[in-house]
Amino acid sequence: MPRIIEKTDIPPSDQDLQLDKRLDSNLKFFDKVLGIGESYDMIKRQMSFAGHDLCLLYINGFIKDGIIDDVLRLLAQLKREQLAGDTIEKLAGTYLAHTQVEKQNKTNEIITAILSGQTVILVDGFDQALVIDARSYPARTPAEPELERVVRGSRDGFVETLVQNTVLTRRRIRDPRLRMETMKIGKRSKTDVCVAYLQDVADDTLVDEIKARLEKIDVDGLPMAEKSVEEWLTKRNNWNPYPIVRYTERPDVAAMHLLEGHVLIYVDTSPSVMITPTTIFHHVQHAEEFRENPAVGAYVRWVRFLGILASLFLIPLWVLFTLVHREWLPVPLDFLGPDEVGAIPIILQFLLADIGIDMMRMAAIHTPSPLATAMGLIAAVLIGDIAVKVGLFSPESILYLAVAAIGMFATPSYELSMANRLSRMFFILAVAFLDWYGLVAAVALWFILLARTKSVTRPYLWPLLPLNLKALWEIIVRTPMQYKNQRPAIVRPKDKDRQPN
Repeated sequence: MPRIIEKTDIPPSDQDLQLDKRLDSNLKFFDKVLGIGESYDMIKRQMSFAGHDLCLLYINGFIKDGIIDDVLRLLAQLKREQLAGDTIEKLAGTYLAHTQVEKQNKTNEIITAILSGQTVILVDGFDQALVIDARSYPARTPAEPELERVVRGSRDGFVETLVQNTVLTRRRIRDPRLRMETMKIGKRSKTDVCVAYLQDVADDTLVDEIKARLEKIDVDGLPMAEKSVEEWLTKRNNWNPYPIVRYTERPDVAAMHLLEGHVLIYVDTSPSVMITPTTIFHHVQHAEEFRENPAVGAYVRWVRFLGILASLFLIPLWVLFTLVHREWLPVPLDFLGPDEVGAIPIILQFLLADIGIDMMRMAAIHTPSPLATAMGLIAAVLIGDIAVKVGLFSPESILYLAVAAIGMFATPSYELSMANRLSRMFFILAVAFLDWYGLVAAVALWFILLARTKSVTRPYLWPLLPLNLKALWEIIVRTPMQYKNQRPAIVRPKDKDRQPN
């Protein structure tokens, strides 16, 4: 016969129990669940005010000492008759001088509140607790994001605290219809996740779909914060290297997408905000283009497009026209191609050099700042220059790989640049093994992959597929703001007009 699960078999923190009226019974429960006395930072402070025995439960380091000191000072001045009758109601409604106080009688909700940094007050003789939100998260000062720097523009950026990030967004959108709905994900981490959207602009179906996918996440924790959420949100595309959501650490970029009708996902402990849905063309635009006048912005965008195309196709085409089919090379370009291939085959040179660039990038991340310059000299001189001089690598192959690497770093989205690198390796191998047929087949497969990709039910290649000429023109050319009078059709906004006229 199957064993009957007793209440004692369920972990105490997962039991949805009600508080007991006896303070000592409640304290025994929380001592066991929270490890009070075992964990040094779990604090239990028993006191007596106005003839009532009370106990404060909190985590050391989370609370704002000044607020709690003021609360205790007020409680110390109370007399027994002032708390006669409904003590909990009088404390919550009159005597606890704080803006955020709520009553709670469920043990699991109280445990979550304490672990989230709130202060809980238990009163003997009552089966309700008072939860005071007087927490102070460790947080750094908002600073300009390293990956999204601009020449002219705001210098604030998102940080690792959810409340600060939502405030930075509301500072830019003072609309009462801006909704920020929170939920907790992770059985153990109970990470706060916020879904933000404009109620009268965002598509209800899109909002419901995103919230439904988030609510289905069944995991013990989110140690990698927004990246863990993304993999659950887009699990149908897990092995697709191309980014399905866009990340930003800039509040102005987040606000711009909210106004367009996108849905944003904030994850506590992460400075990156997810923008959904996105297309591949969202990943090739940068805030710098909108901080310049339209002509300069369009030029900057075209240079960036050129760099991205070079990072993808320059090396495969060079291999095809100079090594495989040199007879196809036009006469004016006959100077292209290596005079000496080198000791290592050209294809292997490109693959090894690509891997070497990744190794240098990872080394730069892990190298302390005072040693970064020395590491760069070692990589450029001792490895690159000497490898060419001893004949291991062809100088021309290193040149074109450097151009492709610059194009990769010119890509605004780090995730897109890494996906393009994998695609470039695929194209190079296709040319090496299958001639021009291989390159055509590889590009066709690459395009089919992108065409079949969906970003939360939206086509990834819009406005190219399905074709929308007006939207495609706005991607190719950075049009003036006064002509952007329609929101992007990809998000299916309820309010399509951005400008009254």
